[in-house]
Amino acid sequence: MTELLDSLLRGSAVTACFSRDATLQGMLDFEVALAAAEAEVGLIPAAAVAPMTAAARASDLDWASLRDDAARAGNLAIPLVKQLTARVKALDADAARFVHWGATSQDAIDTGLILQVRAALDDIGADLDGLIRQLAGQVRQHRATVMIGRTWLQHALPITFGLKLAGTLDALLRARADLANVREQVLCVQFGGAAGTLASLGTQGPAVAAALARHLGLSNAATPWHGQRDRIVRVGGWAASLTGSLGKFARDTAMLTQTEVGEIAEASGAGRGGSSTMPHKRNPVGCAAILAAAARTPQLAATLFAAMQQDHERGLGNWHAEWETLPELLMLCGGALATARTLVDDWTVDTSRMRANLEITHGLIMAEAVTMALGEALGRLEAHRRVEARCRDALAQQRHLLDVLREDDDITRILSSDALERLMDPQHYLGAAETFVSQVLVLADTAVAIPQSGRKSK
Repeated sequence: MTELLDSLLRGSAVTACFSRDATLQGMLDFEVALAAAEAEVGLIPAAAVAPMTAAARASDLDWASLRDDAARAGNLAIPLVKQLTARVKALDADAARFVHWGATSQDAIDTGLILQVRAALDDIGADLDGLIRQLAGQVRQHRATVMIGRTWLQHALPITFGLKLAGTLDALLRARADLANVREQVLCVQFGGAAGTLASLGTQGPAVAAALARHLGLSNAATPWHGQRDRIVRVGGWAASLTGSLGKFARDTAMLTQTEVGEIAEASGAGRGGSSTMPHKRNPVGCAAILAAAARTPQLAATLFAAMQQDHERGLGNWHAEWETLPELLMLCGGALATARTLVDDWTVDTSRMRANLEITHGLIMAEAVTMALGEALGRLEAHRRVEARCRDALAQQRHLLDVLREDDDITRILSSDALERLMDPQHYLGAAETFVSQVLVLADTAVAIPQSGRKSK
C-alpha cells in the first residue's frame, strides 16, 4: 500500500534514499570501505579489496532470500554478509576470507543507515533552500499587502501577508541553521565490533576506524555508539520539528482557502483537488498532504525517543524499532517540503479578497487603535470601557464603528472626525510589521541567494 501513496505523501527524492537497493547498498558500501581501510593499515591483503568492490552491488543480491533469512537471523546484515561472501568467493576464494573482518552486524546496519541519512539530508537541505527562496520572494511581494490577523480563529488586528509568511520563513531559517549542526553531530561512522572494543583487530582498531571514516566521507566517532542512540534521535527530532513548521504553514494556508475566506487558492487543473461527487470542488490537496505528514511525525519521533533505552552494548528490540521509523520520518519530511514548494509556486493570492475581508466586521478590528489614542487623554481602562460600549452599539445596530464613534461627544471632544477616520484605516495600524519583515529578509539574504520578485497575485 505504501507504494501506492508514495507520490502523495513521500513524493520527493528522499524516498529513493531509503529504497530496498539503497538500504542494501549502504551496508555494502560499509563492507567495501572496511576492507579498504583494513588493507590500508595492513590487516588484510590489498588484493582482497577489488573482488569485494566488484561483488558489492545491491542489484545483484537475492533480496527475496535476504528478506526471508532476516526473519530468522534477526537483522539484514547477517544474511547480507553471507551472500556477499559467496559472491566474493566466486571471484577470489582468498579474498572471501576477509569479508566483514572484525565487524559486527550493527556496524554495517548503522553505518549503512547513516550513509542513507546523509543522502536524505542533502535532498532535504536542497528543497529547504528552495522553499526559503520562494517564501522570501513572496514576502517581498506582499510586505505591504494588508490582511486580517486572526486569533482564536476570530478577526483580531490588521497585519500584512508578508509578515504572516515571514513567520514561516523565520522558522525555516532556524531549521536550516540547525541542519548544519545535525550533520556535524550525526554523520559519523559506527564501528565497534562485537562489544564496542574492536578487540578482534588487536591494536589496529582505532587506525581502521579512522581510515574507514575517511573512505566513507564520515566523521570518526570518539567511541562506538551501539547503545547510545542520541544521534538517531537528533536527526529524527530535527525532521519532525521541520515537518511541524510546514504543518503550521499548511494549516494556515488551508484555512485561507476556505470558501468563506477565499484569500488563497491552490492550483487547479485536470485531476487536481477535485471531488468524486462534486464537480465544483477545488480542494487544498497540497495542504492535506503536508498536514498528514505533520500529524504522523510526532509519533515517529516519539518512537525514536522511546528506543533510546537500549540494553547494555546492543539493544534488544528497541534498536530494531529504529529501522523503519527514521526512514519513514525523513521521507515524510522530504515529501512535505516538496509539496510545500509546489504549493507556493502555484498558488493564487487574492489581495482584493484580503482587503474586503478587513471590512466584514464593519470597523470593529480598529477598536484597539481608537482605544490607544483615547487612552492618552482618558487612561487605558476608561478608554477601553468607552470604546467597548460603542462596539456593542455598533453590533446591536449593525452599523459601522466609525459612524457610531462620531456620534459620541465624549470621544469626538478628544478625537476629531478626521482623526477617527485615520485611526480606522487598517493601513495605518500595522505597528512594526515592516521592521519584522525586513529583519527576516536580511537573515534570508544572508543564508541563501534570494529572488527579488514573487508570483501570482490578483
